Amino acid sequence: SSSRSFRSYLTHFNSKKLNHLSIGSEAEAKNIEKLVTVSDFKVTGVKRTKVNRNPPTPYITSTLQQDAANKLNFGAAYTMKLAQKLYEGVQLSDGEASGLITYMRTDGVNISDGAVKEICSFVRGRYGPLFAAGAPRKFFKKVKNAQEAHEAIRPTDIRRLPSMLAEVLDGDCLKLYTLIWARTMACQMEPAEVCQIQLDIGNDDGSISFRAACSALEFAGYRLIYEDMETRAIRDTENEAIDHDELIKILSNLKQGDLLSLGNVELNGHHTQPPPRYSEASLVKKLEELGIGRPSTYASTIKVLQDRKYVTAKHRVLFPEFRGRMVSAFLSHYFTEVTDYSFTADMETELDNVSAGSTEWKGLLKDYWSRFSTYCDHAGKVQIYHVERMLEKTFGNFLFSSLPDESRTCPSCLEGTLIFRVSRFGAGYFIGCDQHPRCKFIAKTLYGEEEEDEPSQDKGSVEEPKLLGTHPVFGEKVFLKNGPYGFYVQLSEDRKGFLPKRASIPPIMNANSITLKEAVDLLRFPITLGDHPVDSEPVIVRISKGGFAVKHRRSNVSVPKNLNPLAIDLEKALELLSSEDVRRTGRPKGKHKRKEQAIDDF
Repeated sequence: SSSRSFRSYLTHFNSKKLNHLSIGSEAEAKNIEKLVTVSDFKVTGVKRTKVNRNPPTPYITSTLQQDAANKLNFGAAYTMKLAQKLYEGVQLSDGEASGLITYMRTDGVNISDGAVKEICSFVRGRYGPLFAAGAPRKFFKKVKNAQEAHEAIRPTDIRRLPSMLAEVLDGDCLKLYTLIWARTMACQMEPAEVCQIQLDIGNDDGSISFRAACSALEFAGYRLIYEDMETRAIRDTENEAIDHDELIKILSNLKQGDLLSLGNVELNGHHTQPPPRYSEASLVKKLEELGIGRPSTYASTIKVLQDRKYVTAKHRVLFPEFRGRMVSAFLSHYFTEVTDYSFTADMETELDNVSAGSTEWKGLLKDYWSRFSTYCDHAGKVQIYHVERMLEKTFGNFLFSSLPDESRTCPSCLEGTLIFRVSRFGAGYFIGCDQHPRCKFIAKTLYGEEEEDEPSQDKGSVEEPKLLGTHPVFGEKVFLKNGPYGFYVQLSEDRKGFLPKRASIPPIMNANSITLKEAVDLLRFPITLGDHPVDSEPVIVRISKGGFAVKHRRSNVSVPKNLNPLAIDLEKALELLSSEDVRRTGRPKGKHKRKEQAIDDF
């Protein structure tokens, strides 16, 4: 009956053991299904084994960050921020100020003898002598390049229960303290005993075999701590692995030779998957395995990667950004030794030897600098053109895959070739024509200023292109479009070999409500008002990031919001340029410094 059914999986066919890739096609699977459905099955073997699951080691910095990420969804930096608060301590309800945990930047798993005795005594008093470790348990897990200058992370007083701190700690601090308290208690408790039942099922001739398995917790041991009311603020994912009582009961009652009837047959396709992307927890674990960094640097390393936008975290998964890929490619190409995984780990070992007195520090620095300076000298002579070509070769498939027909011929001048370029101001990267400055066509802008902020939500969304109307003078269509730097208006349609007139919509205007008249006015910019009376260089009114601005050479000044930029004449522009709000951009050329001083005097 359905209430007495259980699942099993195919292990042997034609008396051969199968793996995930043994059945290569759906047709082959269906042929096996036909043979299975016409066969009779019985229990061919029952195996019961008892397994001890040892308690986990006390927390060190890396394992605390990993568990906090997996069980509490805390980032590494946030975990260390909370741990710092617990370490510094709080004002307790009795008025006494006390630190709640030991030092949280540590790679040592040992606990002091006095603390171990106190923990064992508390376990015996709370859960009984059966659950306390028979002898104080010592841990000697060796982390690569571990200094073990501090003991493991534990509560300063194991008798200070999480419930006692509910009124003095915020929710997240209490969860982290509970995690540390439970782990410290568990490390001095008896192992959990699990009974595993394995049932083998076969047909009459033994050519087809299935297997069913389940596990039952016979003695809770250290797992009892996760059933305590004190630990209700955290969840122990290991408990989810224990199977339901009904399945255990069914398999326990079966014995060899019992006949079984076939229920449903399911065909499940298996697809190989690439390795999963790193989360903060798995990245910390990998850094620890490679010996890269110290407990004090794991969180800060990940924070720097995110702050510089080399990686972004989405749903707790770290995704590399193109900016990060570029930096990685550059360093791997021009600093091969420094970017090798073993370099940092070896350096940590050498520094430990210096600390121990077995290595002379001056010789170490001389050897390091002689090698590193060679890479610096070589990289210093590299031209930006060579870097662009290296990056283009490395990421060509990604960069040019979105071009129409993947053709790299410039659609504007029809002579040049589209290449990868880095902005001379370092503000972004783009694909443009190699005939610049004669041809200024840009096919695609990558990760420039738009990385700095998320797009504003209050500007609404515009379907592109949106036709606003026809220009009253030129008779061309005027469109509203959305580009990598925001909304803009365009005069005429896109045509091969022709670059249309465009104008950005300043942030002081709403793209949803822009009219044809406003678009026509924007297309008039930049407007040259005349020449400056001192150096005869043009004075221009243009669209800027903040609205409108008057520009003369390197001098820029914003147009007041209450002033219509179309009403500004040369006299008013000179008045604005002489105000205290003028700002300078770029670097002056040597021959123009004297002119600029004269303009300042003017």
